[in-house]
Parts: sequence; C-alpha cells; structure tokens
Amino acid sequence: MSQGHVTRVNGPLVEVAGVGAVAMNDLVAVGTGRMPAEVMSVRDGVVSLQAYDYTGGLAPGAPAVASGAPLAVRLGPGLLGGVHDGLLRPLTTAPVFLAAGAYPPPEARTWRFEPKVRAGDEVRPGEVIGLVPGVGAVEHRVLVPPTLRGTVREVASGAVPADGTVATVAGTRVGLFTDWPVRRARPCRARRDEVRPLVTGQRVLDLLYPIARGSTATVPGGFGTGKTMLLQQLAKWCDADVIIYTGCGERGNEMAEVVGELFALTDPRTGGRLAERTVIIANTSNMPMMAREASVYTAATVAEYYRDMGYDAVVIADSTSRWAEALREFASRRGALPAEEGYPADLASSLAAFYERAGPVETLGGASGSVTIVGAVSPPGGDMTEPVTANTERFVRCRWTLDRDLAYARQYPAVSWSGSFSRDAAAIGDYRTRSGDPRWQVHRARVQELLADADRLSALAELVGATALSGPERVTLLAGRLLREGLLRQSALSTVDASSTPGKTGALADAILAVVDRCAELVADGVSANTIEEFDFAALVRLHDEAGPDDEDKIAGCRDAILARLDEVAR
Repeated sequence: MSQGHVTRVNGPLVEVAGVGAVAMNDLVAVGTGRMPAEVMSVRDGVVSLQAYDYTGGLAPGAPAVASGAPLAVRLGPGLLGGVHDGLLRPLTTAPVFLAAGAYPPPEARTWRFEPKVRAGDEVRPGEVIGLVPGVGAVEHRVLVPPTLRGTVREVASGAVPADGTVATVAGTRVGLFTDWPVRRARPCRARRDEVRPLVTGQRVLDLLYPIARGSTATVPGGFGTGKTMLLQQLAKWCDADVIIYTGCGERGNEMAEVVGELFALTDPRTGGRLAERTVIIANTSNMPMMAREASVYTAATVAEYYRDMGYDAVVIADSTSRWAEALREFASRRGALPAEEGYPADLASSLAAFYERAGPVETLGGASGSVTIVGAVSPPGGDMTEPVTANTERFVRCRWTLDRDLAYARQYPAVSWSGSFSRDAAAIGDYRTRSGDPRWQVHRARVQELLADADRLSALAELVGATALSGPERVTLLAGRLLREGLLRQSALSTVDASSTPGKTGALADAILAVVDRCAELVADGVSANTIEEFDFAALVRLHDEAGPDDEDKIAGCRDAILARLDEVAR
C-alpha cells in the first residue's frame, strides 16, 4: 500500500491524503506508532479517519498507511475472565492506550488442544475441530471457519502455541485464534423461532417484563435510579452461559467495582469464580473516546463467537447514551449536519446496527445459540423523549424503565410498572404453560392489574384521604403495598434474595395474591376495612428475605398461617 501523510488533527478526527484507494471502514495506521484509525469518509482525495487511541503528539506530516482491511478483533481462548479495552486489547497491565498505537506483544504461552476430528474426516463450516480445556467455565470449542469445508489433512494434539495450527482443512491452516471484523455479523445457518425465557433472577423482570433468549432490552433511567446496579445484578445472576459486560464510557471506579465483584463472587452454576464465564470490555470515560464507539460492536462480535460454539451469550452495555455522545462529538468535529439535539442523522441506523446483532440462531455447525443484548440509557434530566431513548425503543423488545420516585423510596429494583413493557411476555407465557407452569400468566395478569388499580387509587387517596374510599378500594391499596414490598422489592446485598428462582417468584406471588383475595372476601362479608388494614402482614412482607431460593414449602406454610389468622379475625 502507498504511504500517505496526515494533513489535519482535531481530537479523534484525523485527515490524511495520499493513502491510495481505500473503502469505508478500512483501517489506516497513522503516525510512527501505527495508531489504528478507521475510514469514515472520502472526499476530494482527503480521507477522514476516527482514531482509536489518544492523538496527542500526532501532527501534520506524520505517515499514514492503509491496511486494506476493516477493524477486526482477535478471537480465541483466554477471553473469559479477562479485562479488555474497546478493541479487545487486554488490560492486564498498564492500559495500552497510554502509548498510541501500542498493542500487547504476541502471547508466548501454549494451549492444550484436544482434537475431535481425525485426518481424512470431512468437515463443514462451524463444526467442532477440537477443544481447549481449562480456559473458562464453559468448554472452549475450536470451530471450522465459516467459509471453509473439505477434508482434514492434518490435526494437532497436545500443546499448541498461540500462533500455531490445530488442523489443516482442504489445504487451509486453521489456528486457535481468528480475526473477525467487528462491524460484520458472524454468519449463521438460520434464525430460530422458538422462545425460551432468560431468567434474570430479578422478580419484577421475570414476572412482569420477561425477556427471551436472543431478545433485546433497554434500561432507561435518570441519575441515581440504579441502572448500573440492575445491570450488575443481571451480569451476576442471569442464567446465560457467557456474559459480555461492556463499560461504555462508565466511570473508572464503577468498572473497578464490577471487576472486583465478578472476581470475588462464586458462580452458583459451576462453583468457580463468576468471572470465569465473563468477558469484561472496559472503555471508561478517561479512555479514548472513539474506542468507546467501537466497544459495543466488539462486544457483539465476542458474543457471536461464543454463540457459534452453541452457547447463550448476553451483552450488557452500560451505557449506550455515552456511546451516542461519542458519535455526536465526532460528527460535530467532521462537520456533519446535526439532527435532533446535535446527534448525527444516522443515530437510529447506528442503534439498529447494534441491536440487530441479537437473536436466537441455528449455528453453521447445527447447534442452538443466542445473543441477548441489554443496553442502559441515561437520558439527561430523566427526559424519556430525548433522541437516544426514543430511537432505542424502536428496536428493542423490552423496556425496563427505572423510576426516580421508586428509587428515592428505596424500592430496588426501581422498575416502573407503568412505564415498562415486554413484547416477549405472550410467547414466554405460552412457553411456561407448555413447560408445566400454567399459573405464570395468571399471576402476571393479576399483579399488573392490582398495581395499576393501586396507583390510580393512590392518587385519589391523596386528594380525599384513604378512609373516604370504599372497602374494596382500600383492599386494593393494601394489595399494591404488599406486592411492592413483599414481591417486587429485592436487596442486592441479601444472601438469600439477591437472586430469585422462578419457583420462589411464583410461590411469593401465589402467597400474596391468596392473602389479598382472602382480604377482599372478608371485606365483602362485612369485615371492616380498618380491621384488615390493622392486621399484621409483616411476616408476609419479610418472607422474600427469609425464604431461600428453594424454600417454596416455607412460603406456602407462611401463606397458610396468615390465611388462618385472617379467618380468626373474621370470627
């Protein structure tokens, strides 16, 4: 490739000339340190680039060489349990962005390879060639590349260096590691129509606003409403095989907290460290801005890599608002025509390109896998009509809106039942019915109805007073309080209630609804609403923090005891 030169530097915007023929999204190495930069536009022989490292010291006249290939990341064993930057460069030592264009030296370690094919076997794209044991909580499978098929000529066994060959297929070497462009989705055989729930461990989500494996969700909420806390809970407790946690413009202390907890927590599924099935991509607010823009696509690429192995992967992006701010700043620097609130006109297209990477698929090798994407949105001032929030809602299946009033009332998770939705709920209800849990849909409908009625009556009670309401209406207000405090509230610090199993969630819902129904029957039979309101429901409210994940019998016993005491009150 011909060598050009830098003509202008404006923060992450670098303009070069003389690099020859380049295409959009091609990578160009600029400066003596070969800083990676991506082609964003070409006009009159001047190529505009977005640089992925700090451009301090880069000046006009510095060399620029086009690579002829798009931005790609290196995929292979060793990702699980690691912390990486937005370009998937390891951050095990001093961050590489401190030296422009610096990449870690090639890994010198060797990997133990266990072949699953023999010389002479016919293989097709996506089939498992072999395994690399001991590199995470899930089995690492080495696959035939997507464009390769044919006869295995040679296959390795035992120790293989990082740059070594594990097999030769149709004259092509297959290595442990592969490079893949981050903006190009990895291929699959077909999209699957089946719906399976992703259990998050958070009752308000699993019961009221469930998400399917391979679906998408957004978590909008103002400052202090608990977005990061909720996403951390999802990373810790959801039942996915692999978690890709992306700190996109987050504060460094928050990322340090996430990393520390993931390495300290025990994985309930494997007994090892939770970090051993987690890939952390940290592009904090003090790191190069445009690497933040690439980090969400890097996360999707890593998730697809594990999806192709037959795993269910979850991408957690915190937050897409700061990712969009990077788009806005770069668009402003290169003079792009601004749209609403200064964001680029293609904001919606960029959001769609990210969220469309989710989905349940049949892999090229015939296995089932999925990528689920959950992104936080931080609307300035809690304005849910701002462009990032409004456009995100167009492309996601679930919205888990966090309410400031609930958060300030110490209701965590502070998910608003009036401002949230799930387009997966009907299909998940059918799945649970077929799986032997027909009461899930009944519980969900009753809880939503009672919460909506309680909110409506609460506004009325503030005007006329609760005692002015009828007996059934006062029971509805009581039901709303019991559901909020006894079912939907969870403590991330509780040893027994930080995560809730579907069985516990169903048992709690059944207990509270049974008590509410009995209270309504008593009022209808002439018992005073004051008598019902003065009844001690503390045992029912505390039950979620006293019953373990499998203590459904204890919950049922508490329910029966409270019902018996209510019958005594009636007499």
